[in-house]
Amino acid sequence: MTRTQLTPALTLSSIIYGMWRLGDDADTSPAHIQVKIEACLAQGITSFDQADIYGDYGAEALLGACLKQAPHLRDQMEIITKCGIIAPVGRHAAARVKYYDTSPEHIRESVEHSLRLMGIEQIDLLLIHRPDPFMDHHATGAALDEMVKSGKVRAIGVSNFKPHDFTLLQSAMQTPLCTNQIEASVLAHAPFTNGDIAFLQERGIPPMAWSPLGGGALFGDAGSAVYKALEKTAHALDSSVPAVAIAWLIEHPAGILPVLGTNNIDRIKTLSSALDLKLDRQTWFEIYTSALGRDIA
Repeated sequence: MTRTQLTPALTLSSIIYGMWRLGDDADTSPAHIQVKIEACLAQGITSFDQADIYGDYGAEALLGACLKQAPHLRDQMEIITKCGIIAPVGRHAAARVKYYDTSPEHIRESVEHSLRLMGIEQIDLLLIHRPDPFMDHHATGAALDEMVKSGKVRAIGVSNFKPHDFTLLQSAMQTPLCTNQIEASVLAHAPFTNGDIAFLQERGIPPMAWSPLGGGALFGDAGSAVYKALEKTAHALDSSVPAVAIAWLIEHPAGILPVLGTNNIDRIKTLSSALDLKLDRQTWFEIYTSALGRDIA
């Protein structure tokens, strides 16, 4: 599998396995999670996406239990996690309201908690999960730089940031922000024209795409124009609709890294099939036009 350079010290696999639904599986045992990880590694998928809030603040502990049982896996993985959202569930059940916290105190506490839960010594990539309208960018930036200097975090990025949020935080940091994880898919295609992807592409910063299959919405209406366009291409390439939808993102010159999450082992084993596909420009626009519901201007 090809790899993408985010920093001189960090590369990620071209497809990232998302662990947000890890706790939704009927089997959350360390052995079953190990099977999922090994199914990814067998395809060259070495990058794994977590967040402190996933699974009501429980998903990191599930991964940690697996790594405790199979510690040899850690050296084969890049672990991504996020912080900054406080929701009144799990260990934050006493919170009066859902809110964002990008204070230095919370960042330090969250990093320590994530390291402890996952049983690791370093987070490969830490993302601020959402833009915080109450953020002191100088304090937040200094705390993130501190995490890198301490060796507890290897690289820093953000998630769901608009360009102005990105530049505000970056202006107070020495460490370059190396990615922005945003929602992007055939259905959520606004980032291709609203400046979100152009901003990153101009700077050579690879975007990460969450919900690249539209949260399953792509498959809710097999009669839709989008589904028919994907199905047509899949038939022509002897492939599948999900693979074509992912290839549509990967084909973009911005270097998009899709984050794919499923608990189905058979589906996990086919995640890399999108990398075998090549979409030409007209095919890309056929799919894009079907998503727009009209011809381009």
